[in-house]
Amino acid sequence: MRHATRLFPRLAPAAALLGGTLLTLLVWWWPNRAQLAGLPMPADRLNSVSFAPFRAGQSPLRNIFPSAAEVEEDLRLIAPGVRGIRTYASIEGDYEVAALAQRHGLRVWKGAWLGRDLRQNDRELEKLVETANRFPDTIERVVVGNEVLLRRDLPPAALAAYLDRVKAQVRQPVTYADVWEFWVQFPEMADHVDIVTIHILPYWEDEPLAVGPAIDHVRDIFRRMRALFPNKPIAIGEVGWPSHGRWREAAVPSVVDQARFLREFAALSVAEGFDYNVIEAFDQVWKYKNEGTVGAAWGLWTADRTPKFALSGPVRENADWGWYAGAAAILGAALFAATARVFPAAAGWPLAILAMALGNALAFAWCGGVPYAFDEHLLVSVAVNLLGQAALAALLLRRAGRRLSGLPAEPDRNGAQATATVRAALRLRLHWRDWRGFALDDLGFLFLWTAAVLQLLLLFDPRYRDFPFATFAVPLVAVLARAALRDLPRRGGGWAELWAGGTLFLAAVVSAVLEGAHNWQALGWTACALGLAAPALLRLRRVGTARAGAVR
Repeated sequence: MRHATRLFPRLAPAAALLGGTLLTLLVWWWPNRAQLAGLPMPADRLNSVSFAPFRAGQSPLRNIFPSAAEVEEDLRLIAPGVRGIRTYASIEGDYEVAALAQRHGLRVWKGAWLGRDLRQNDRELEKLVETANRFPDTIERVVVGNEVLLRRDLPPAALAAYLDRVKAQVRQPVTYADVWEFWVQFPEMADHVDIVTIHILPYWEDEPLAVGPAIDHVRDIFRRMRALFPNKPIAIGEVGWPSHGRWREAAVPSVVDQARFLREFAALSVAEGFDYNVIEAFDQVWKYKNEGTVGAAWGLWTADRTPKFALSGPVRENADWGWYAGAAAILGAALFAATARVFPAAAGWPLAILAMALGNALAFAWCGGVPYAFDEHLLVSVAVNLLGQAALAALLLRRAGRRLSGLPAEPDRNGAQATATVRAALRLRLHWRDWRGFALDDLGFLFLWTAAVLQLLLLFDPRYRDFPFATFAVPLVAVLARAALRDLPRRGGGWAELWAGGTLFLAAVVSAVLEGAHNWQALGWTACALGLAAPALLRLRRVGTARAGAVR
């Protein structure tokens, strides 16, 4: 019995690490398990896909276009799975998509981009007409303008004049493409087109829909438009689902839901006889500047030309989940070993659990940050955040090691002190020796201020902003761990705690109300935000309690 009693403290950390590893595998496997194996794709080829051949570092906003060789490589990649492509502009780069598409047997919905620059509009239309007449067998229709009425770039009369002008100069059917509501709002535009081309994107609807009801919505809208324009062919110019980004009510961007939407829509298109174009072939990372992460995640292939899923067979949300799980487990074990070496007396199961939690938090922070660093500015932000979270993990393990070893605790620091330290560091007035006293509370309070600022942005400008779970993975573990160790700061707070904690708390609550009960992602982030704010606000409560006791 005595032998077993002595053996337990030695085996407990190993058991905790083993259990943590198994739990890590389960936590990473479950959301990434194989799904949709029983949902077949009814066709081997899609009718058409939106084709924008921009790669990482390229953008029409900066006039950086791919080469003709890169465009042809892309067309060669997608040709086996699609019948045609849709383009959006006539003047882009030093290549002609129609000429390259002709080599691969692809039909083209050739577009001209119309905006507020009337001279550029003329150039676009001249190029559109010239190209359509040069490739009559490849370009099967011309699309004069895309969502011009939605953006309010031109009045309906000006758009109608452009349509009539092109119709008089080409043999192909002429159409204009816009969100279906704008065809309802401006039905007179149908008199100027040969085909009514509508966009149906359930994720972006004013009342967003989950992927299941979204398919019924597409069918209902198509039938409604067919009834509204009985003498015109109806084409769906854009239809699709994003693979990443923020939830909008019950609309969940995910790889699995994107695959499900595509397969169910393909089946619906066969049943209803749709003429359609799926948005889009490749993820367009440049779109994040205008539409956030979700705007860059509508492709069937990633920006580096990796297919997100097979058209048939099982689908995984993240095919690399095993690497992340392995990294999390190895990192957790390494953090435990490093801390136990410095604080041997703390090498028990509580430290093992904390180290595994931090390993998972750091792996999650990488997984949720690095793949979405779309340009150099985002990459710097992600790198700074990861370094900050790693430093916070190290400070937390140092503090936990001292506490579990029975050593004197580091002095608590309040928000005003932490803010002063950070200000001095930002002004380069912090001596290198002062960094040795940089405490967990200092860095934790910096994360609190950051969370408050991001929460205000989510409140006042939420449409394209992601919920920053990965940005605060380690700070959330720190709050939970310190609560479990009964190590939350007990010194009185002040104005800094009130402003940072109070702002985060109130903005999170209001944001949750505005997002609605259907958005579980928003509710989950709200719970995290309240958890981050709680320690600062509890310090204010303790001050009040202490003062009340003194009065008595």
